[in-house]
Amino acid sequence: MKGESLLEGKRILIVDDEVDVLETLSGLLPMCDISTATSFEEAERLLQERDFDMAVLDIMGVDGYRILELAGAGDITAVMLTAHALSPEDTVKSFEKGAASYVPKEKMSEIATYLEDILEARNPGSQKKGKKYLGAMA
Repeated sequence: MKGESLLEGKRILIVDDEVDVLETLSGLLPMCDISTATSFEEAERLLQERDFDMAVLDIMGVDGYRILELAGAGDITAVMLTAHALSPEDTVKSFEKGAASYVPKEKMSEIATYLEDILEARNPGSQKKGKKYLGAMA
């Protein structure tokens, strides 16, 4: 990508019950203003206190689907991060609740690329506009 990253200065909430995952993702997104939470309650409080552009949410351990609903109510672009392949039912549930994408944890080293692609797809001038970004599913 040429020039400045689409992620530059974006406010991102990352929620996962594994501290090492939070540290890794924070390190991979140095161009962003990162807030982290290790529980549903902490994430809920942060969503009430601050404005975010995006959220990266674990599904298990932090009640990721409930956080996804809160993020969607705040018009926050959400990405589901999962340690396991999602079943077709989980995939449908994620998208019905407003997830823009999901990323398997084994692909988290590429998180900046996934998030940039989602922002590109949501850009009013983008050829990808209106399409859900399927991330690692494709």
